[in-house]
Amino acid sequence: MSLSKQLLILISALFLILFSVNFVLSVKNIKTYLEGESQSHAQDTATSLGLSLSPYMMDTSDPVIKTMVSAIFDMGYYQEIRLVDASNKELISLTNGKSVDGVPSWFISYLPMPLIIAQSEISYNWMIRGVVYVTINPSFAYSKLYQQAKTSFYYSLMIFSVSIVFLVLLLQITLSSLKRINDCALHIAEGHFETIENLPWTTEVKNITISINKMSKKIEKTIVALNSKLDKMGASLLRDDLTGLYKKSVFETDIMNLMMAYSPAYLILIRVDSLSDLARERGNDNIDELLQAVAEKLKSSAEQHSDSLMKVYRFYGGEFAMLIKNSNSDQIESIARVLSSDFTELGEKYTRSGLAHIGIAPVNSIGTPESILESAHEAYEQARLIGPNSYYIRSDESFARDIFAWKELVYSCIDNAEYSLSYVGQITSFQTEQLVMEEAFTQVHDKNGQLVAIGPFISIAEKLAKIIDLDKGVINKVLDYIFNAQISHAVAVNLATDTIKNIGFRLWLEKLIKNNPLVTRQLIFSFSAYAVAQDLETYVDFIDVVHQWGGRVMIKRFESQSMPPELTKKLSPDFIRLAREIGNGISLSEKKYQFVQAIQQMGVLLDITVLAENVQAENDYLFLKTIGIAGASR
Repeated sequence: MSLSKQLLILISALFLILFSVNFVLSVKNIKTYLEGESQSHAQDTATSLGLSLSPYMMDTSDPVIKTMVSAIFDMGYYQEIRLVDASNKELISLTNGKSVDGVPSWFISYLPMPLIIAQSEISYNWMIRGVVYVTINPSFAYSKLYQQAKTSFYYSLMIFSVSIVFLVLLLQITLSSLKRINDCALHIAEGHFETIENLPWTTEVKNITISINKMSKKIEKTIVALNSKLDKMGASLLRDDLTGLYKKSVFETDIMNLMMAYSPAYLILIRVDSLSDLARERGNDNIDELLQAVAEKLKSSAEQHSDSLMKVYRFYGGEFAMLIKNSNSDQIESIARVLSSDFTELGEKYTRSGLAHIGIAPVNSIGTPESILESAHEAYEQARLIGPNSYYIRSDESFARDIFAWKELVYSCIDNAEYSLSYVGQITSFQTEQLVMEEAFTQVHDKNGQLVAIGPFISIAEKLAKIIDLDKGVINKVLDYIFNAQISHAVAVNLATDTIKNIGFRLWLEKLIKNNPLVTRQLIFSFSAYAVAQDLETYVDFIDVVHQWGGRVMIKRFESQSMPPELTKKLSPDFIRLAREIGNGISLSEKKYQFVQAIQQMGVLLDITVLAENVQAENDYLFLKTIGIAGASR
């Protein structure tokens, strides 16, 4: 029950109590007054009549006596007038049983009045000649009492009605401030840290408003500080401690994203040869200097070609890599030629004519990260055959499948639903040790029954505008799985950017949600952090719509490189699943620990559940449990 209703009921009850008590006392006072007035009137009449009749009582048969008594009685205020002589013999008896119209019988029954009788002795020559009895008719008193009671009731009802109107208006003004406070608190819970500028005039509500404003500002400052901390720690997690280059885990994410971008790109693999021999000859300190020098050469090359969006990585030991986006083969060869010259110059310093070799392979959207990396390794081996510090560029003339075969496979599989789902990434709750979520993973086989790499399949499906049909089919298969297997945990379903942009898909999904409560209860729509960051407004809009329908969403592969942490406040996802690289090795890394701890703190403030993915070591699994995140997959 709302506060306004409670106050209205309370005040109405108090008014009713006060009105009832006042009304009863008022009616009783009027009744007492009318009884006293009747008694006085009866006595005055009896006394006056006795004095008037005194001269005529010598002869009780005198007609004047009856005339005088009748004249008084005919005034109508009397129920009875009796005249008796000294021997108590009744001389005159006039009676009037007439009642006054307009007074209900229940009123008379509820407020009975005593019969008012007054008497007066009639004397003449100092001797009592008779007694006159006057009885007042109570109907007149009842009429006055009833009219007074009605007047009091209607005036009280009018005052009550006016009071209620003013009370409602006052409550609207007062409670509107509480509604603003409630809306502000809900917005704070959703991650929108607004404040109330116009403070209410009610002291208590004003104090609450000031407290809410302070809390909002404090939480906002905390979130900003956490985001800043996450940016710094996230950046340090991505970098190699020795060279400052990005780690291999970053490369794996970047090459997947490049394949999704459908733009020309190349992978350059650089390997410093005979690093172990150099270490034995010169010691670890000199080797560290060499690796730092190689890293500086690669950084310099990236800075000189900033228009090509180059990114440099160190895998391990003396193996480095570069990803170059928006480039052509001529520019790639120019870059490789400069690097070859730089390594020759650097080799002379360390008395190594053949310091390193360079293998280059194109990045294509229908390959796989493993196949592209393997092509770069093969190019590296070719470079070694060419000569010291040489490079070799593989052509993009052949793919694992030709594009026609891919098209045929995509159309056949999607149109005929010739794909299956496996359920991976089972996440167990740290609190209950129960399975809380798993992820639906699409599997496709070719005509020979061989498993097809899903990355190229999805990429071709997006290019052929078949991804929407695929996502619809996957959702239907997941719902069948939930229903047939009678599972109670949630299932994450991955949706493509083109799918959530499609109006037809949104209408289809809205209808599905309304007709099937399983969608909102157990289905979780999952998006990669990189995809979200590339088209932020689309995802903000879709997540908001899903929340309006009562659905839930998850951002997976979350780390600071793919998506800035401050965007989580704008997106308001229900779940964040950390990139697998963050969870693995956390028990041995203070940087990872601080990063995950900050993510968890931010999740608590924004009401976001934080999960970890593919945690392998038992120590890491137990360590994540102590931090306070909700659960993890193994």
